[in-house]
Amino acid sequence: MLTDRQLLILHAIVDDYIRSAEPVGSRSISKREDITFSPATIRNDMADLEELGFLEKPHSSAGRIPSQKGYRYYVDHMLRPHDLTDDEQANIRTNFSERMHEIEEVIQQSARVLSNMTSYISIVLGPEMFEARLRSLQIIPLATGSAILILVTDTGHVENQTIQLPESVETFDIERVVNILNERLMGVPLYKLREKLNTEVSKVMRAHVTNYAEVLKSLDSSFVTERPEKVFYSGKTNLLSQPEFRDVDKVRMLLNMLEEDQLMQQILRAPHQGIQVKIGQENNFEAFDSCSMITATYSIGGKHMGTIGILGPTRMEYRKVIGVVDMVSKDLTKLLTNLYQER
Repeated sequence: MLTDRQLLILHAIVDDYIRSAEPVGSRSISKREDITFSPATIRNDMADLEELGFLEKPHSSAGRIPSQKGYRYYVDHMLRPHDLTDDEQANIRTNFSERMHEIEEVIQQSARVLSNMTSYISIVLGPEMFEARLRSLQIIPLATGSAILILVTDTGHVENQTIQLPESVETFDIERVVNILNERLMGVPLYKLREKLNTEVSKVMRAHVTNYAEVLKSLDSSFVTERPEKVFYSGKTNLLSQPEFRDVDKVRMLLNMLEEDQLMQQILRAPHQGIQVKIGQENNFEAFDSCSMITATYSIGGKHMGTIGILGPTRMEYRKVIGVVDMVSKDLTKLLTNLYQER
């Protein structure tokens, strides 16, 4: 159990180190207005805090820096809620005030807002396409035997790909196929499209479409059972301004990790709603050992759809970042819900 004096000193060291990125000494702590203890007393408590694992002493330095245990204690027990200033709130809402028609566009903008507001890397997990439903479908003929298949989901995601069609299929047959698919598949989850296509849709097409079996085969290969979420990033170069990342190998390892979309999807799939803070090794990946990640979920129409996150050094401005992430997640939920209801 830490004494009141140790708590005050630990809080002061964390605050000073977050601001300066320099080890904090007893003399600088003693000069703070809220500290009335002598440098000698502070040194003794700093030594005790180091022994307890809350502080670390860098090589060739008389000062101390917070350990990951120290940051964890600070976040869990000392952090006061940060009320965003009027300017900060206005900045967020101004960035979301422009008219955006696609959900993916809103997600990209939220990533930019987060990185701009915090000067760290923002990572946003887009709506889960596995749960998305088909809103509309279009087939646009190209050269003989090929066409573009366009799928639009209820989350605003647009997917297009080139498909091969029998050369004997006429334009009016393609129009019939599109009409049948939109009538029978609208509102169907993406992962059920194949099942529906090969059961009730095939029966209707058999009666109305020439060479329906070949058309079905082309569509079947295009309707995959699962689409991964999309990961959006902003502010990757912000890493270079942080003193913790002057080590080229450390930066390379971290950036390589961020290129692994499937891995980042797993990391960002939040099992719990609300703000989550993972510090250093709590992230369970060596590349993130010097990083903290703060995440929050967002929803559409009351349904969890994705996660927003900030990745930065363990020497992160936790109070501000938590406040920004909390507000952006709430504003993003409102904006996406309104956009969804308009569709």
